[in-house]
Amino acid sequence: MSSAPPAWATVEERLARVDAAAASLRATFGEPAQVAVVLGSGLGDVVQRVSEPKVAENAAVGLPRTGVGGHAGRVVVGRFGGRRVAVLAGRVHVYEGHELDTVVLAVRALARWGVKGLVLTSAVGGCDPALGPGSLLLVSDHINLSGFNPLRGPNLDALGPRFPDVTHLYSPRLRALAQSVSTERLPEGIYAAMPGPSYETPAEIRMLRTLGANVVGMSLVHEAIAARHAGMEVLAISVVSNPAAGLSAAELSHADVTETSRQAAGRLGALLVRVVERW
Repeated sequence: MSSAPPAWATVEERLARVDAAAASLRATFGEPAQVAVVLGSGLGDVVQRVSEPKVAENAAVGLPRTGVGGHAGRVVVGRFGGRRVAVLAGRVHVYEGHELDTVVLAVRALARWGVKGLVLTSAVGGCDPALGPGSLLLVSDHINLSGFNPLRGPNLDALGPRFPDVTHLYSPRLRALAQSVSTERLPEGIYAAMPGPSYETPAEIRMLRTLGANVVGMSLVHEAIAARHAGMEVLAISVVSNPAAGLSAAELSHADVTETSRQAAGRLGALLVRVVERW
């Protein structure tokens, strides 16, 4: 696990950490990818779609080591069709004990490397009973109930503005593109971010449904906010791995989450290739 920056780190020290990782990406892979993809739990098989791959472990390019099953912790750069793509196999989370600067370090380093487009994927629980396991959902908005925002503290002006507009954080253009190239009609909906790592209670799921959430997860939104702050165009696709608490008699387990996601990785990978090719 990568050590978190000290709480007293200055803006200059925080930005230097981002730029060091960006420099490592540049030194290892050369010119920046046009689009980057962050893979959520159990979705690592998507990297098999990358042609002409070059691979580096996270630690080799200044990114934090992953510590959760289903997150391999490596960067794969190659091509999806005619587009140069960087695929991050796994992410780190606030619930692991990481500071927010560490959680969003990869996204910020990608932006400083010169990547303009970002696809975030994740495994989620379905708050909407209509979303069965294996469903792919285009995130159209989020409700951040995690208690964390990566822009808290002195602003990193070199990355973006103090008060970024996130009205269209999840790009309407890219959602329309994903719909146009998908072989199935993709539902769109709202992602509720909870702190984890325990799964939500049935009462919390009832609350989230009342608030309008379609799915619930423990990641994604922090990276999305940081990416938008840094000027990246963001598409987010969630794989429903299980009905949320109280909507099924089954006990929730991470093993089941990763297995369901693994089974959906083929469909997701095919969709991502088509999206990136037409970005």
